Amino acid sequence: MLITKQYKREQQRLHKDNERYGRASIKWAPTIAQLIETEQPQTILDYGSGKGNLRLTLSEKILEGRSFTEYDPGIDGIDVLPEGKFDIVCCIDVLEHIEPDCLDAVLQSLFDKTERLALITIHTGPAGKTLSDGRNAHLIQKGMKWWMKQLKPLFEIVDGSGKAPSYWVLCRPRKDQP
Repeated sequence: MLITKQYKREQQRLHKDNERYGRASIKWAPTIAQLIETEQPQTILDYGSGKGNLRLTLSEKILEGRSFTEYDPGIDGIDVLPEGKFDIVCCIDVLEHIEPDCLDAVLQSLFDKTERLALITIHTGPAGKTLSDGRNAHLIQKGMKWWMKQLKPLFEIVDGSGKAPSYWVLCRPRKDQP
């Protein structure tokens, strides 16, 4: 299960009621534009796209001739995981919001959707927002060493960097996985 019904409703509420929720992809757009220029993907998935700020920030020239798909369980109309694989999957400040019991399924779905590369950013500290039940919006606040242990069974890390609390990794799906 990628998300529980209760948490999906919470995410829908947060996206609807908070205009600043889901804006991290804006600052990553130049990096993703450079990745698109370098890798020349035909298909791109924005996994956890929020209100579509990445698409809105990337230039039409960068996206011209490419299929750009958005998925976010908190946004009606794009709340169903799309079929198939994508040359590049972008997962920008999403994983820290995942329910801990659903993390393995979400990581597996990222692997299943990634044909060539995934750009994953992770915020390891608390969010500035809270859920309606009082919990911090970052449900998983673990260091990067912990996150690497979660990613490495499914992904080969190609590059990465960051400084607490914000990190990024560029990875390939491992060939030795089914």
